[in-house]
Amino acid sequence: MTTDTSLAEICTVKREDIPETVTEEYSDAERDELKSRIKQLLKEQNAVMVAHYYTDPDLQLIADATVGYVSDSLDMARFGSESEADTLVVCGVKFMGETAKILNPEKRILMPDLNADCSLDIGCPIDAFSEFCDQHPDRTVVVYANTSAAVKARSDWVVTSGSALDIINHLQAKGQKFIWAPDKYLGDYIQKQTGADMLLWQGACIVHEEFKGIELAELKKQHPDAKVLVHPESPASVIELADVVSSTTGIIKAAKELDAKEFIVATDKGIFHKMQEAAPDKIFIEAPTSGKGATCISCGHCPWMAMNSLRKVVECLETGSGEIHIDPELGKRARVPIQRLLDFAKVHNQQVLMSSDA
Repeated sequence: MTTDTSLAEICTVKREDIPETVTEEYSDAERDELKSRIKQLLKEQNAVMVAHYYTDPDLQLIADATVGYVSDSLDMARFGSESEADTLVVCGVKFMGETAKILNPEKRILMPDLNADCSLDIGCPIDAFSEFCDQHPDRTVVVYANTSAAVKARSDWVVTSGSALDIINHLQAKGQKFIWAPDKYLGDYIQKQTGADMLLWQGACIVHEEFKGIELAELKKQHPDAKVLVHPESPASVIELADVVSSTTGIIKAAKELDAKEFIVATDKGIFHKMQEAAPDKIFIEAPTSGKGATCISCGHCPWMAMNSLRKVVECLETGSGEIHIDPELGKRARVPIQRLLDFAKVHNQQVLMSSDA
């Protein structure tokens, strides 16, 4: 029987398991050479590159320049399904590569670094999660896209941060109660917004969990005209101060459309590249991730996302390293709840959106 104490222990990622954030440095000549080599390899191998909003700007620029795609993870996988490419290079974290393989089992899926993980995925191991679900057989199991293929296969529905509210409201109207996993902050936000009966798994994103409400309030005083854009994986004290709570795609859209010059942004700072492209005349300020006497661990950027680099993309294309493999039967079971999301979005004329939230 999983107790509250043991659940918290299971969901907590140990500090020693979190890698240091490392950014590769290149000379201008090296950067140009690596980009040219990637473009050549993509063409030779009939491959396309998809990159998450949180990855290095160089990777996003190449994806955009080579008929690839920059977006949220499930939308990246959907793009792969529509592409005629034989190979999909997924610049992101491991669950994103798995999702791409689930939706594209016939394609070769490569990742620059298979060690690029996610604290939400790590904090939701399949054996413990299955035990938790078995204790509550009357509840519909809804999981966020930031989960392993095995956890998806154990679920009834997969949702994104952009679709979760609509789907929970839809199912709640049918009298359903829920198990929600893995992010406790996103689950708490959805529960408050919908009033749904939800049992929450206790995982957290190490980036969003570090945003601080008290320090954000102080920063707002310094920038009284700034709008605050918050991803719902953040703590409630941060969400309470938001002008907009949305997915990564929604945050970029808000920055472009809102009538404000300054924005305080509470999500991974990798998103600033696309925000600045969308609204080059606006100012974006990082939300604080450390309080008085405290230090940050991620400091606003996912260390696993930072494992993606130009050199590693070249290596995976040249050697075929970093290929994602999923047991075909597991992949079929995992596709069922994902397909429910895609079908729901199609029927309700809703774009499939997600953050990493990774």
